[in-house]
Amino acid sequence: MTSLTCAILAKDVVNHIGDCVKSCAFADEVVVFDTSSNDGTQDAARAAGARVVATPFINFSQARNFALNHLTADWVLFVDADERVTPELAAEVRQVIEDDDIAGWWIPRYNYIVGHVMKGAGWYPDHQLRLMLRERAHYDESREVHELAIIDGQEGYLKEHLIHYNYESWQQFHAKQERYTRFAASTMLKAGERAHWRHLITRPGQEFWRRFVTWKGYKDGLHGLRLSLLMARYEQKKYWWMLQEQRKS
Repeated sequence: MTSLTCAILAKDVVNHIGDCVKSCAFADEVVVFDTSSNDGTQDAARAAGARVVATPFINFSQARNFALNHLTADWVLFVDADERVTPELAAEVRQVIEDDDIAGWWIPRYNYIVGHVMKGAGWYPDHQLRLMLRERAHYDESREVHELAIIDGQEGYLKEHLIHYNYESWQQFHAKQERYTRFAASTMLKAGERAHWRHLITRPGQEFWRRFVTWKGYKDGLHGLRLSLLMARYEQKKYWWMLQEQRKS
């Protein structure tokens, strides 16, 4: 019988981990790969029925490769601690893993951002490549953030959704975007990309247009406008940080 493990990367997510693990109970095993949590995450994960594995952390791609190398199941479904697998998605996953003609599956997500379910601006349908044949998947560890699985084989798209409780407050949103933006700037510099002063104007404008118009952020009204403007601002910050690092070299 085809085996399936739900793998959850975690650090200090005690408020989320229990419900996340329970939503993954349809799998043959749920494993939480924890990076030195000190808020009770590990105990809560075990109480909900998961096995916990202490995990070294360099970047997110490395952590996912560590999980793939540790597990033995045929298929792995990666679920973030602030995500939930719906019963409908669980049933669809169980169905598609019986056919290994497709080696990796993209899953759409509903993103909750400060109490609002997003309809656009890059947060819907927000497909994530999360379900994969373990022996035919790996991650490029040079990507420190927004990691992407590399699949040896065909890929497909599921219909049912993950639920993502993305940001509960604007404070949390800004803290995470600051971190992501610095990761992105570092990754680009390591890849040999260079920032120019003109990028401080052109790239934020492009990002706003992409978020609000191309990705239909206008469907979310003022919420979509605010998020599109904020993401344009963080795009500007990314190039500002790159310029500062380039001046040091």
